[in-house]
Amino acid sequence: MSPHEIGLYASAAVVVSVGLRALVLAGAAAGQGAGAPAGAGPGEVLAVVRAALARRPRATLALFALMAVMAVLQYAVPTLVDDLMRQPGALSDGQWWRAGTALLVQSSGIAQIAMNLPALLVVGAVAESVLGWWRTLAVFLASGVLAHVVSLAGWSPRGGGDSVAVCGLLGALAVICLLRGSALGLTFKGTWYLLLIPAAGLFLCVLRNNHGAGLVAGCLLGLALATGTRARPTGRPAVA
Repeated sequence: MSPHEIGLYASAAVVVSVGLRALVLAGAAAGQGAGAPAGAGPGEVLAVVRAALARRPRATLALFALMAVMAVLQYAVPTLVDDLMRQPGALSDGQWWRAGTALLVQSSGIAQIAMNLPALLVVGAVAESVLGWWRTLAVFLASGVLAHVVSLAGWSPRGGGDSVAVCGLLGALAVICLLRGSALGLTFKGTWYLLLIPAAGLFLCVLRNNHGAGLVAGCLLGLALATGTRARPTGRPAVA
């Protein structure tokens, strides 16, 4: 295994492990947990996600339905993936729109679908409970499109998928939880590990991996949104 691959796998492990803790913290901030969470085990994560889904997050459910329909269509119409995903030379040919349409197709097939769609549902539902529906949609689209733009610019000219946008939502949640930790009675000592999310994003950018661009974009958007995000222990969305 090359140093590059080791770096990618290590970054993925950090994002997943710390991301799960961020989801639990975010759920508690939105009033879906009883006080500050003690950990991020399967039970805690499941409880937070179930509570978030019970509130019928409309933006997340709409995105999930769209991606599910597109997943079916890309197998029913095999040319659809090539028509919509990133292609080498697309920007120079004026096909800038591929930075958006690449979010709609999972170019690696069934394995990518099996990972990306559940991740969208889980992360999106919790993010929407904190950000509200339109901010969730804005972070998803902005971070996802930006990640595909840098990919088209040379990082990874060929491909597609919405995982970069899901990374953006996770980055926004991590930053908001870090900055709003006091609302949960937490100190920086109890939430410092959330800094590993933007750190992993920057490291992935050094490796020219587009998930890093999605993470960093989400973190920056989370920083911008944090001042207007209020954590409420009432079971209502933190942002309407």
